[in-house]
Amino acid sequence: MPLAFKTFAITDIGLQREGNEDAALISTKLIAVADGMGGHAGGEVASSLAIHTLAKLEPTLRDTGLDEEARGDLFINVSFEVDNQISAKSKVDQALSGMGTTLTALHLNDSGLELLHIGDSRCYVFSSGKLLQLSTDHTVMQELLDQGRLSPEEVHNHPQRSLLTQALMGDSGIDPEVMLYPAKLGDQFLLCSDGLSAVLSDLEIANAIANFDGQDLLDKLVAEVKAKGAPDNITILWAEIVDVAVTGKLELIGAASE
Repeated sequence: MPLAFKTFAITDIGLQREGNEDAALISTKLIAVADGMGGHAGGEVASSLAIHTLAKLEPTLRDTGLDEEARGDLFINVSFEVDNQISAKSKVDQALSGMGTTLTALHLNDSGLELLHIGDSRCYVFSSGKLLQLSTDHTVMQELLDQGRLSPEEVHNHPQRSLLTQALMGDSGIDPEVMLYPAKLGDQFLLCSDGLSAVLSDLEIANAIANFDGQDLLDKLVAEVKAKGAPDNITILWAEIVDVAVTGKLELIGAASE
């Protein structure tokens, strides 16, 4: 039987925002998180555009008649399509000028996993009791960390830790990454907006995973973020690779569901 994602999802406005600019998508082969930003209602529009564009592509990605190379090209090119749509919409409505979104998407195909990533929403894998961040934050702080000019502790507490070097903002000269990984039965993945990862450390997230699972895990993580003030929207997907039949249609979450 082919492998599939069994996914639990949660999105929460947090304690300091008036609206939810996060959006997400879950299906048996594709999961994604987008964190919008900028403009009057612009964040909601940008993240929703990204997720709806992915949703339209999802049936094609499941088409076994396409070879893997063609599906891979479609997957990475979706980021350019989203960027173009954001550019066009911003030009039509000046109130949306400056809007943008992150996009982190994980696609399960016949030969493994493809991770498409732009921005600072994150993808983690939890395997053999260890939590590992697969995505690399496209932020100024991450560049300084890579250069050895800041420590991880300094980055976590830095006031400019969310300053992005890449995002989908329309004509933004993006350089999207698609990384390939093996798909192993039982591996678990956590995708999230920085409403989680900017508040809780990887150790705190791993400790929650060690003690909770499924929807209980997501409720626990959101509760811990709220205990620390929840300054941003929080969106979390928790997915396990299974080899049993998973039912359910594609689901849109957060700003994309409106």
